[in-house]
Amino acid sequence: MDADSRHPNDDGTPGSSGGGRGGGTGEGAGTAGHGTGEGAGGTDPGPGTREGGARVGPLLRRPRLWIVPAVLTGLLALLLSLLYMGGIVNPEENLRRLPIGLVNADLGRPLPGQRQNAGTQVTTAIVSDDTSGSVDWRRLTPAEARDELASGKVYGVLEVPRDFTDTLAALTTADATARPTLTVLTNPGMGSLGSSLAARITTAAARQASTAIGRQLTASPATAQADPTTRLLLADPVQVATRVGHPIGRHSGLGLSAFYYTLLLVLAGFLGANLISVGVDTALGYADSEIGPWHTRRPTVPIDRTRTLLLKMVMTAGITVLTVSLIMLATVAVLGMDATHLPLLWIYSYCASLAVGLGVQAINAAFGGIGQLVSMFVFIVLGLPSSGATVPLQAVPGFYRFLSVFEPMRQLSDGVRAILFFDARADAGLSRAWLMIGVGAVAGVLFGFAMTRYYDRKGLHRLTPQPVPADRPAPPA
Repeated sequence: MDADSRHPNDDGTPGSSGGGRGGGTGEGAGTAGHGTGEGAGGTDPGPGTREGGARVGPLLRRPRLWIVPAVLTGLLALLLSLLYMGGIVNPEENLRRLPIGLVNADLGRPLPGQRQNAGTQVTTAIVSDDTSGSVDWRRLTPAEARDELASGKVYGVLEVPRDFTDTLAALTTADATARPTLTVLTNPGMGSLGSSLAARITTAAARQASTAIGRQLTASPATAQADPTTRLLLADPVQVATRVGHPIGRHSGLGLSAFYYTLLLVLAGFLGANLISVGVDTALGYADSEIGPWHTRRPTVPIDRTRTLLLKMVMTAGITVLTVSLIMLATVAVLGMDATHLPLLWIYSYCASLAVGLGVQAINAAFGGIGQLVSMFVFIVLGLPSSGATVPLQAVPGFYRFLSVFEPMRQLSDGVRAILFFDARADAGLSRAWLMIGVGAVAGVLFGFAMTRYYDRKGLHRLTPQPVPADRPAPPA
């Protein structure tokens, strides 16, 4: 019987108090050994040492105590600041090829002295004047524009109506009844910032077109004798009307509910997997359990890394059913979030959160104690600014657009947005989201088991099991 087994656990049974075994915990490799300090076993240091111990003042004067936590937390704060703020500080300066539709439905005949009608002149001028590359103007028919708005392929549309030239020509005559109108169609399902950017760009283009047309009209001989009021009208003849091109529900957070719902799925998968990992390690005796002043460690169950990972992944698959169901209960049933295709939304949510959970378990198994930090960067820190759900990917620096190709949150948010706002259309991003969920889940499982099998073959075992006291039955393997 070793020294630790002579002292009772906190629950009153014989065993190791205060950890009982040294070495690493979690997924880290290590062997059992006796030592001193918190969480390590050893002989009873005596009540005097337990009650007193080292003083705080001398410990704080040790440079080595400060260096590691100060460096790590400082680097973490710096990286978080650069990554998060770098994607949102100046979206307009970073704007590249934001897709906006341009519709010319004008059927009027060209004005006197012109070779093209006013609608053709306006749309041609808008495309040719944009030399910055910030907008991807897409010439569409009215039907195509409606379809691309409904599938989330454009952030907005500028539409020239059928009677644009005829209404414009009437301004120079006594038959004028209304000013010609250019219509800006918004797409709030693409997010409030993206829709707002598109609306501002299209409105500015429409105002510039009105000014150009006004110069032509005021220079025309037909308006040379017009009174000052008429000439003022002709100088800026076009009015701009804004309306929603593809409506979404009132309880959609101005288009942001898809992002926050995706964030819930990612956090549920991330936090749930880490809690399961810690819970399993504690139950199997590979990690200490500390709740307030109570500190215990269970007898170690002999099990290799591969079977431990399998156990954690199976539990993740089961518990994710509960977490996803509660997320939908809270967001849809309790809070009233606008959502359709509820069975599909549940299945998608489950698969998305499970893929994150499996990835976290794989990373924890591969990296051990720092696995939580690595998975936090993979799924959250790098995922948030590259998701495209709050700031369009066309308005972030190229580094984030590169991350968006494979970062999980972008793939998941596209699918959620397609289900919530775009009638679950496959071409609205849902098909790609399903594909990336499958690829991510398979990659996570293969990576995790490849690493654990490698560790097991190399003999990099976890803690060496401690013999169970004779008066205590051995736990099942």
